[in-house]
Amino acid sequence: MPRFLILLLALATPVFAQHDIQRNAVQMIAEGKYEAAAKLLKKTDAKKPDSGEAESLFVEMLSLLHQDKPKAALKKAKAAVEAGLPFERMLAGPPSLMPKLYELADFQTWKTERWKLINNQIVAGPMLGNVTGTTARFWVRTNTEGSVNLVIVEDKSDESKEVVNLTQETEKASNLTTVFEATGLKPNTKYKYSTEVLWQTPRFKCSFSTPVKANAPAKFNVAFGGGAGFIPEWERMWDTIGATNPAALLMLGDNVYIDQPAESLTNYYCYMRRQARPEWRKLIAKTAVYSIWDDHDFATNDCNPGPDIDEPTWKRPVWEIFKENWVNPSYGGGDENPGCWYDFQIGDVHFIMLDGRFYRDRDGKTMLGPVQKKWFLDTLKKSTGTFKVICSPVPFTAKIKPGSKDPWDGFPEEREEIFSFIDTENIEGVFLIAADRHRTDLRTTERPNGYKLYEFMSSRLTNRHTHPVVKTDGLIWGYSKKCSFGLMKFDTMAEDPQVIFEGINIDGENVGEFVLKRSMLKK
Repeated sequence: MPRFLILLLALATPVFAQHDIQRNAVQMIAEGKYEAAAKLLKKTDAKKPDSGEAESLFVEMLSLLHQDKPKAALKKAKAAVEAGLPFERMLAGPPSLMPKLYELADFQTWKTERWKLINNQIVAGPMLGNVTGTTARFWVRTNTEGSVNLVIVEDKSDESKEVVNLTQETEKASNLTTVFEATGLKPNTKYKYSTEVLWQTPRFKCSFSTPVKANAPAKFNVAFGGGAGFIPEWERMWDTIGATNPAALLMLGDNVYIDQPAESLTNYYCYMRRQARPEWRKLIAKTAVYSIWDDHDFATNDCNPGPDIDEPTWKRPVWEIFKENWVNPSYGGGDENPGCWYDFQIGDVHFIMLDGRFYRDRDGKTMLGPVQKKWFLDTLKKSTGTFKVICSPVPFTAKIKPGSKDPWDGFPEEREEIFSFIDTENIEGVFLIAADRHRTDLRTTERPNGYKLYEFMSSRLTNRHTHPVVKTDGLIWGYSKKCSFGLMKFDTMAEDPQVIFEGINIDGENVGEFVLKRSMLKK
């Protein structure tokens, strides 16, 4: 068979190597393939991840609800909880199916027995995001419509001295989520906060710190990665990341593995089971989270959806679901130009987050699309950051995925346009970070008319599927043995500002290190 036909067949075949059987069964349920889903859940396949008996029972419950059999579904729900599934999972969704369960009087009795609560309750979050010297955002999801109260106090002050006291509603239109915008904070200050339903007394269980004022030098850590497939035994990765005390966590794509953009059931299932994990909730309550997407949480493997905003028709709905489940500063160009690009600063370090999927157009030779690209180049040119960090869902480095056009190798003209822009505009202090490849690497790209570009890549946060280290020109080190993430330790207070790149595996071991000085990022 000709090589190009083999490649086309491979791209047309669903990729299940990373998906666990429970997610694959949900995909079948969304398509009405109930018998196939039931058979899959009974199989034992060492080649596919398996999230366990309790998760399988939960998926069997979803199948029964999808078939309008709520009484039978309740039996599966109780069996899932008895097998160890947190009861909160029963209250979080997916929103298209779970209300059928809630309508049963027997479910409401069970809920009261389990929680001793009959009112509104927070079942996901709080998720912290967009923390500046004076502001912060907080995302929560509740199990019913109702009021949520956010209270913030300074860490060392009397808890009655409130800095922020806000009340907002969660509504069905936003799938029972709300995002608080807290203002009036002070730079470089530690705070305690509480997010509770309105009738409860605040319990200051969570804390966070604001960074120094904008453009001021500072010392801080930022963690990043992608490739966060759902493997329960590896959810401890979020604890490992938390132990490094990062000011921010950058999720650079494949943050959940959905691969079924036209079916909201699969989207919500994949998001909500991660949101229910205690390790994840502990981390995101204290660490500012910033996210972009890649192929597996936007559409399907190696997708090139084209330049149109509303074609395919699932583009905008997937964007709406993404917005409901994250707490970013903004989302692309808004309703007129949807996407997930934006920028933010921590002290004098400028992070520019790119959307490499929504407008990806092979015929037009663009990954970013004209609106995003103009914004990106303008933002980069105006930046005064000591370091300017370009954050991409896929790597820039050439030949990083041999034979594939999915990384920036598929858009060499646009890549060269960006790199030449950095050269000709004499923009100093730029380096690159990326995800997509299931390992952690540090590489460089030589520029004939500019300085060497460093790219730090990591995308095996919780994945089982692994990519071996590819030896390209400029490889400094690579690691693929265990799950890992990238850690950037910034010190812009130094005489020669620096960032230390560290690869950290799931067991907290340093598997690679490099010191990048600001003086190395100029002609």
